[in-house]
Amino acid sequence: MLPRYENKLSEIRSMISTLLLQIIHSSEETLLAFENNQNELYETARNYLKSLQSDANKIDNEIIKTFALFGPEADELRLLVSYLKMTNELDRIGDGMRKYSKRLEEHLNGGIDLSILTSTIIQLHKTTINALHYIHQCLEIKEGCDAEELYRKVMVEESKNDDLFSIMEKELLTLVISSGELSVEYVKVLGTLRKLERSGDRAVNIAALLLYAQKGGEMQIYN
Repeated sequence: MLPRYENKLSEIRSMISTLLLQIIHSSEETLLAFENNQNELYETARNYLKSLQSDANKIDNEIIKTFALFGPEADELRLLVSYLKMTNELDRIGDGMRKYSKRLEEHLNGGIDLSILTSTIIQLHKTTINALHYIHQCLEIKEGCDAEELYRKVMVEESKNDDLFSIMEKELLTLVISSGELSVEYVKVLGTLRKLERSGDRAVNIAALLLYAQKGGEMQIYN
């Protein structure tokens, strides 16, 4: 592989890693706001994602230019396709986290009682952060991480995520039935928490793309 081409791939990987780190910071800040009841931190969390869409577009533009300029071989083509799909997943995770932060703040400021769910919400949020951290660590390893090991670790977090969301879903449905006028608000809370659950699914998609980039085969077999 030409040195200039290697540098371009490294640059794209670094841009993706930076975008992911911004999402992680936003997610961690939102969790901190929720754990410590610090409303001002929700806005701080969303500020990390102000340029999310433009940053994702910049990465996509660099990938497309690399396609055009270098005419990559099969292995490099697979990597670039994976990167292109990865930015889409990150954009969706970031957008979901921004909406989650805003809606969670609104629920709490609206006086709805989430105390029965607090511990489970925190655990659910941490599974998402853990999965994203594993992916970020992988992207930061210049020689490439073990994509199979990464995929297994992210799948473990996603499995925890599913179990926790299932617990909360049952709790919220009970609250919906018993809360009268507040039942609509608890339905909205369920929709908000689904943003975290979907982030876990998208983290698995990213790990699957890194596995595909490293091992090849059919992309869908990893999903």
